[in-house]
Amino acid sequence: MNKIATFLLSSLLINSGVFAQLSKDNLTVVKTVNGKLEGTNESGVMVFRGVPFAAPPVGNFRWREPQPLKNWTGIRTSDKFGAQAMQLNVFGDMNFRSNGMSEDCLYLNIWTPAKISIERLPVLVYFYGGGFIAGDGSEPRYDGEGMARHGVIAITVNYRLGVFGFFSYPELTKESPHHASGNYGLLDQAAALKWVQQNIAAFGGDPKKITIAGESAGSFSVSAQMASPLSKNIIAGAIGESGSLLNLTPTASLQQAEKSGTDFGEKIGKKSLAALRAMPAGELLKATANLVHGSFPVNVDGYFFPKSPLKIFEAGQQASVPLLVGWNSQEMDYKAILGSNAPTVENYTKSVQKLYGDNAEEALKVYHAATDEDVIATATNLASDRFIAFSTWKWSDVHSKTGGTPVYRYLFERPRPGMRPEMGNAVAGLAGGTTKDNNAEKAPATSAATGAVHSAEIEYALGNLPTNRVYDWQAEDYQVSAVMQLFFANFIKTGNPNGAGVPLWPKLAINKTAAVMHINVDTKAKPEQHGDRYIFMDKLTKK
Repeated sequence: MNKIATFLLSSLLINSGVFAQLSKDNLTVVKTVNGKLEGTNESGVMVFRGVPFAAPPVGNFRWREPQPLKNWTGIRTSDKFGAQAMQLNVFGDMNFRSNGMSEDCLYLNIWTPAKISIERLPVLVYFYGGGFIAGDGSEPRYDGEGMARHGVIAITVNYRLGVFGFFSYPELTKESPHHASGNYGLLDQAAALKWVQQNIAAFGGDPKKITIAGESAGSFSVSAQMASPLSKNIIAGAIGESGSLLNLTPTASLQQAEKSGTDFGEKIGKKSLAALRAMPAGELLKATANLVHGSFPVNVDGYFFPKSPLKIFEAGQQASVPLLVGWNSQEMDYKAILGSNAPTVENYTKSVQKLYGDNAEEALKVYHAATDEDVIATATNLASDRFIAFSTWKWSDVHSKTGGTPVYRYLFERPRPGMRPEMGNAVAGLAGGTTKDNNAEKAPATSAATGAVHSAEIEYALGNLPTNRVYDWQAEDYQVSAVMQLFFANFIKTGNPNGAGVPLWPKLAINKTAAVMHINVDTKAKPEQHGDRYIFMDKLTKK
């Protein structure tokens, strides 16, 4: 480099206010709005773990919107994941590398390939799944190194869960400056997005090019952030993997959520907010052990959600950004319909009649099993649609009509391979690992033969197959992963999954047969094959 070029580069760095220290390979120290952070250089990717983005939500901050983070002096070392949010061992196979479990859990993790902070790379912010009751940004399946190798800054975000993240209560609503309560986990995500917008330039990112993504509850979260006025103007794109809040069951009202909270307090003998806040975190968590899922629902609080997410999307008031969205070929097991009954046409018919009553005849037409041999596949489709596929379809359908931006829809079909021989008789869990806990959620026993189970696509999409040593990945799995990850990387960079090295992916077109990208060894786009199923379910939501 000649002297003139050297002088110009030095002037640019000084005049642009760049603080980031330059090393031979990568950024090492960056200055955020709250203080300096030192990361770890891992083969050319700088990793910043356990970065706080809000004050610890403890004491009087329990059940409050995220509070501003206090500044620190000196250089904060960011080489360890922060604590995971308070949670029960619901999914025994989740692999956490977090620094324990605590209410003090509002941390994020950053993988950046930037060499200097003026690169303005696109950014991916990923929300973990786990039904809003479990999960953590330290899980290896979400690691951002794979995306960083594609020129994307990847971030995982922790947010409050269960009673800590979604508890609503009349006294909380009264004390809130927004006259709202609950949805604290979603507010955590919004606070993290604001932090990223304010700080990501120091890590080499573009604050105007933030794509949000997530799977399951993380996908629900993406639909929520698109709908909320707190976040919708921060994001440039959205990726949803299996699920949205535009589902068969309407989002709870604030009053319904408050009643759930009040009932919980009375059940455990704590009849005031002060008594509930005084409970040790472990004791409070333990008190939720026998509650049914959904006891602390997302609610239309008038603040995070001015009205229901569905109404926001139908009115075109959501973030007007490109959306890439899809689901897996076996999101749920057929036993969710048949229970312990044998998979026969007779038993299937009785189950559908019990589920749908007056609408059973139409249901049996669109979910038709002509022979006993058809029942498992048909019941699997019905169970999967009811569980999560319909809500994902609905999200893509409404946004394609009101969002004013392209929508791309996929179906992930690649079954996981068999387990590695050294796994012995281990039982597969829903989070991609194995479990010895008899009470934990198990993956369907038929998954290897029939399709891609819930959450199976995560390691493929983010390039993290090598981090999962449970399954005996084959060359074909790495082929599928390479294509899917490239789709995601293209979309994060341009708002369009298309590019060199991947099959052509048409966007959804209004009043035309929808194109769906079938992701498997022979990945290709096909016309939508089962639109009648989703139209049937859509009609039920309007009755």
